[in-house]
Amino acid sequence: MSTNRPRLSTSTLNRLATGTLRPDYDRSKVTPAIVHLGIGAFHRAHMAVSIDAILAEEPGWGIVGASLRRPDTAEALLPQDGLYTLAVRDAEGTTARVIGSILDIIDVNARRADLLALMASPAIRIVSLTVTEKGYCHDPASGELDVNHPDIVHDLAHPEAPNSAPGLIVAALERRRRAGLPPFTVLSCDNLPANGRTAGRIIRRLAALISADLGRYAETVAFPSSMVDRIVPATTDTDRAEIAALTGVDDAWPVVTEPFTQWVIEDNFPLGRPNLARVGVEFVADVEPAEHMKLRMLNGSHSTLAYLGYLAGHAYVADAIADPDFRRLIEGFMTEEVIPTLAMPPEALRHYRDRLIARFANPALRHRTWQIAMDGSQKLPQRLLGTIRDRLAAGLPFRRLALGVAGWMRYVAGRDDAGTPIDVRDPLAPLFADIGGDAGRLFALTEIFGDLSGNPVLEAEVLSALTALRRDGAKATVRAYSAA
Repeated sequence: MSTNRPRLSTSTLNRLATGTLRPDYDRSKVTPAIVHLGIGAFHRAHMAVSIDAILAEEPGWGIVGASLRRPDTAEALLPQDGLYTLAVRDAEGTTARVIGSILDIIDVNARRADLLALMASPAIRIVSLTVTEKGYCHDPASGELDVNHPDIVHDLAHPEAPNSAPGLIVAALERRRRAGLPPFTVLSCDNLPANGRTAGRIIRRLAALISADLGRYAETVAFPSSMVDRIVPATTDTDRAEIAALTGVDDAWPVVTEPFTQWVIEDNFPLGRPNLARVGVEFVADVEPAEHMKLRMLNGSHSTLAYLGYLAGHAYVADAIADPDFRRLIEGFMTEEVIPTLAMPPEALRHYRDRLIARFANPALRHRTWQIAMDGSQKLPQRLLGTIRDRLAAGLPFRRLALGVAGWMRYVAGRDDAGTPIDVRDPLAPLFADIGGDAGRLFALTEIFGDLSGNPVLEAEVLSALTALRRDGAKATVRAYSAA
């Protein structure tokens, strides 16, 4: 960071450049009621922002964040008193807002006892999560707890000193049970199908494996489902420099995002919740329609663009969607193959499609295809395979969806169309390196394909696309499929 600018902190808020928004409340009066596991950029671009917007009226809903794997977020934000800059970018420019809703950041590896004590305290009413799909230690195809996951094996052996997000929640619930306290609400904000029910299945199973009494207590926990829709690229050093020039202060970890934001939550909070409806959050009885729309249209399109775009040499989503062939492919993907599987009005879905295309094309949002391509083994079941399953059941074609799966297979083989090695980041990356692009062995991975493993119709369609990708490359294959 610069040496001639002050660093963002409580003491430098009055030195922010004109036009930079700042907290409109007294942070010294804010108290925590939410613990958030996985205090990354995604959380800081949506939930923390929504909470920040209501703290002037409801100061009792502050957030304490927890870093579960690395200390970098705590190291960046603790010297800034938890403050950070939200930079919203579009073709018109960038607006900056300092967010103050995060009161503390706990590095679990250094302060596990502090985190568990806080989660077990009566003040905490909600524990929320953005730990990515792999953080749930589950089988992504079935949604069940993976009892052989290394972190779960550890947590079952050491329930008082857990490593995993489910283990931390269960350990805190056990403390509350022993203290005679009601359980907090667990709010998943991750891209999982029926994320509340999935989190509930995993956590209740882990609790029951530890003790029958804890299992019964876990049955009383509320697990509302939610859907969050906001594109949040990884922050770069270039972003930091531009935001510092805009705000007049250095920020070690600002967050960059788009203007669009949507958050839909099942209204099930026995210990109460903040009144987020006044800042645009939607509380509903059933999240599933909105969740399917987002997972299949936004996330499914994003993954397809990521694999095929990266193979073709497009480093950013905006670059890929600017290619007319890629744009036609994604429009057809959503219109002809995804929208018919969704239980929402077609007109609303077409409007959402058009907004997605415009959001993908945002030239100011430098969202790397490589970033989206991470952890594909955890994402494929809900982003592409669920839609394919519905199309198969209806006897309908799914060529573009199959091309997305084939793009993933080509990507995890480890080289792009130019022959350049790919840094494949995935929990199964060592296995993919051993498989070396063998489609038959990839199809046999039931932890990814579930009941679709061995399906001859799926395999034939994906193999046809994979053959074209290997023979002709991603650009030519996308051109051929977009014209279909």
